[in-house]
Amino acid sequence: MHVLVTGATGFVGERLVPALVERGHDVRALVRDPSRYDAPSGVEVATGDLLDPGSFEAALDGIEAAYYLVHSMGAGADYAERDRRAAHNFAAAATEAGVERVVYLGGLGDDRDDLSEHLKSRREVETVLAEGDYALTTLRAAIIIGEGSASFGVVSQLAKRLPVMVTPRWVRTRCQPIAIDDVIAYLAGVLDAPETAGEMYEIGGPEVLTYEEIIRVVAAHATGHEPYIVPVPVLTPRLSSYWLGLVTDVPTSVAHPLILGLKNPVVVSDHRIDAVVPIEKTPFETAVARALGEPASVPVTTA
Repeated sequence: MHVLVTGATGFVGERLVPALVERGHDVRALVRDPSRYDAPSGVEVATGDLLDPGSFEAALDGIEAAYYLVHSMGAGADYAERDRRAAHNFAAAATEAGVERVVYLGGLGDDRDDLSEHLKSRREVETVLAEGDYALTTLRAAIIIGEGSASFGVVSQLAKRLPVMVTPRWVRTRCQPIAIDDVIAYLAGVLDAPETAGEMYEIGGPEVLTYEEIIRVVAAHATGHEPYIVPVPVLTPRLSSYWLGLVTDVPTSVAHPLILGLKNPVVVSDHRIDAVVPIEKTPFETAVARALGEPASVPVTTA
């Protein structure tokens, strides 16, 4: 199948492109700066920016399926507006080009909850993409565990740098993290399962943990010991995003929306994808060890 991957230089995209090649697809990668992209053998590189109509449409010529992995969160406070425009531009161009399928990776979270601005933006992009004249497959995931993940980077730096943490109540929020290898398996897998066209699926790893438990496991692998965590009710998510800027080198433009999203439980409630794209899910501790480049043999306690 002729496949286009947008966001090919990102954390997910750079891993998805070679996985699709291995599955026998003809892959084209859309990037803004080809000089900064080392394309795998056999991958065609197209240049364009989804925020710049007229620059990227040619990349869709002859494409049967496209992956939408573009996210502007690191671009500043107007990321939601930028993501909205990019999605509109892409949906119109993909429809005009006759693309048959689009696959989008969004954020997990119950629509009945008071979603953070970050998760609302992810859901808005999903809605915009659904307006195109193609079959949209959406996968919704929580925190992705892997080297280069923005959300895992926040947790990892906290775990490594702070032996004692005064944290907001979000450390007790439940989350279902997923290994990047599993995300790639699901993304590639839905393309080979025609029945997933037009469907939305929730994806997650085998364990449901609180953020406190996640931090403890990461710390045990990264430092050999667990931090002392003291949740306090007065440290709001907004205040904690500024606090994060003092103790990590995560850019505020990235940390702020991520931290505000930690108030929302992100747990899989729909397991339909297990029947159509069965995979062997990576245990959380194994995913952490791989992300940190360390063996998965450190004894930890998450209870």
